Amino acid sequence: MIYTFQVLTALLLDFLFGDPRWFPHPVRGIGLVCRKSEKITRNLAGNPSVAGLLTVVIVLTFISAFIYFFLKCCYTVSWVAGDIAAICLLYSSIAIKDLMHHSMDVYHRLVSDVDLKRARIAVGRIVGRDTGLLSDSEISKACVETVAENMVDGITAPIFFALLFSLFSPWLGLSAIGWSAIGAFFYKGVNTMDSMIGYKNDTYIDFGRTAAIVDDVLNFFPARISGFILIFTAFILKLDYRGAAKIFFRDRLNHSSPNAGHTEAAVAGALDVQLGGSLLYSGVMVDKPFIGDSGAEIGTDDIKICNRLVLLGSILFVAAALIIRGVAAGLLNGN
Repeated sequence: MIYTFQVLTALLLDFLFGDPRWFPHPVRGIGLVCRKSEKITRNLAGNPSVAGLLTVVIVLTFISAFIYFFLKCCYTVSWVAGDIAAICLLYSSIAIKDLMHHSMDVYHRLVSDVDLKRARIAVGRIVGRDTGLLSDSEISKACVETVAENMVDGITAPIFFALLFSLFSPWLGLSAIGWSAIGAFFYKGVNTMDSMIGYKNDTYIDFGRTAAIVDDVLNFFPARISGFILIFTAFILKLDYRGAAKIFFRDRLNHSSPNAGHTEAAVAGALDVQLGGSLLYSGVMVDKPFIGDSGAEIGTDDIKICNRLVLLGSILFVAAALIIRGVAAGLLNGN
């Protein structure tokens, strides 16, 4: 019960405060470690694939060890200080409020802008495609796609690994919430590296391969579970849950990522919209497979509906994961 309260406290902190701009986010520290490691490993290893592998090992070892020993120091002060530090670290690994805030910023600018200039700038902060010439429907589609995809990266996957790592606590000398913080940052380390070096260009095609593969492996279960939960969430919200199930099973692999399409497919079906298609990246047109049937044109209200779907789906994911974690912990402890 105490552990559940601690996890919910971390979630509540994110709901209330999000990512304060005045505070240096720990993920930026992961990015710094990644950049420093890249310089070192490229100099040590002539083979970029080997250098990339070494970078993944160094970053994950450093991040996990740093969080572990930081929490050990906090627990030396007092058990309360250690748990508070762990809760704050777990809170910083979640991005529910920021995802909702940025997407709703796009929505409000779409509603109020006459020339779409500010809306294009706003959506450009959360997507990688060129946004300077997007129409209002294309802006809405970009926003819906990134909210659906980032449900896993920013919410469900960090929680998944937080709860998974917490099961180690009886044998490894740290509280359950302490190991949750380590698990969440282990995942964020991989996810951050993938976003920084997991590109298929001349610079990173070999160097970033390991980071990209590890990220795909870690997201395997969270992405699929999230997709299933979105179908159930669509039913609760009286959206097209049959369409969500149909598109999920049919189109979830219509994506360059083996994981990103699962939540996008469930959202596309629930909203009866079509995602994907031809997109412009750095001046180059990229044809992506379609996800969903060609229904009504995506509108600004679809951003709000998508947010409600992803938010409630994330809450249900956490609730289900906590219940399963409680059962697993009982079985491991022989209760």
